[in-house]
Amino acid sequence: MTSRTLKRIALVLGLVLMPAAATVGCGGGKPKTPLITAGEMPEGATWKGVYYSPIYGNLHLVEDGGDIKGAWRTVAGDSWGELTGKADGNLLRYEWVEHRIGMVGPSADRTGHGYFKYSRKPTEGIKEPDKIEGEWGLGDSETGNAWKATRQTNMEPEPKSVKPDEVESAGSVQAGGWDSGSGKDSDEDKDKDKEED
Repeated sequence: MTSRTLKRIALVLGLVLMPAAATVGCGGGKPKTPLITAGEMPEGATWKGVYYSPIYGNLHLVEDGGDIKGAWRTVAGDSWGELTGKADGNLLRYEWVEHRIGMVGPSADRTGHGYFKYSRKPTEGIKEPDKIEGEWGLGDSETGNAWKATRQTNMEPEPKSVKPDEVESAGSVQAGGWDSGSGKDSDEDKDKDKEED
């Protein structure tokens, strides 16, 4: 190869690789927080409530000394999670942890960050429920996955209600009799077995 050909190859490679190198170098490796500005809450609105999503189920939010705390259980019933954050008007930024039911070890829990914006659609005549919309991300990221939920009327938040019981947490199913659930035959079952013999 001639030196002229080598220079052309180097120039082409430099042009191809420069945008990729600039992208890696500018990010610093840390995901950015989206530039979302807070606004005022709609009149009479509060973060405290229950918000339904077809994917994440009912999200129960309560306010505790200026902090917002919440819990949810997915509609599939395979995971439940908790979030904590601070609200600034109609913007809630939070950290979350999700627990996979029946799993143990490092892959049992996932953590991340997210945000919600509280909104009320101005309508005349028909009152539509308030909504929260935002995103959640893994690790330090607040983005990547949409989460939209509708406020449920006449429901009081009960964050503890989403937590699995001990049997679900262990991922086991109790074996037992069909009727009693104790695993022992009742006296009536024993009498029927004797009659059949």
